[in-house]
Amino acid sequence: MSTPRDDRVDLPPPTQPIPGPAAPPPVPGPGTTEPAGKPRPTRISGTWVAILVAIVVLIFLLVFILQNLTDVTIHFLGASFTWPLGVSLLFAAIAGAVLVALVGAARILQLRRQAKRVTH
Repeated sequence: MSTPRDDRVDLPPPTQPIPGPAAPPPVPGPGTTEPAGKPRPTRISGTWVAILVAIVVLIFLLVFILQNLTDVTIHFLGASFTWPLGVSLLFAAIAGAVLVALVGAARILQLRRQAKRVTH
């Protein structure tokens, strides 16, 4: 029986270090002009997106109002109004949004006053 022959050649150790994983690129600090990957969103871009969403919502509202032109009589606090159904629902939605905004503004003012007391 014969033994397998060893054909390996022993090489000397490498003279240069074996490269490891690449280090991440430096992240620029505040005040530098170099972009770091993806740019941060700005207020203008946020406003632009909000305007686009508002336009889409207004188009849907216009379609809703135009499809609901049947007159309805609204009775509120002793007064009665005859308006198209779509317009009446739009005014009701606006009144609800104003009410929510007023409550939210009151809460924001309350939190600001509380924060001023804590910091002073």
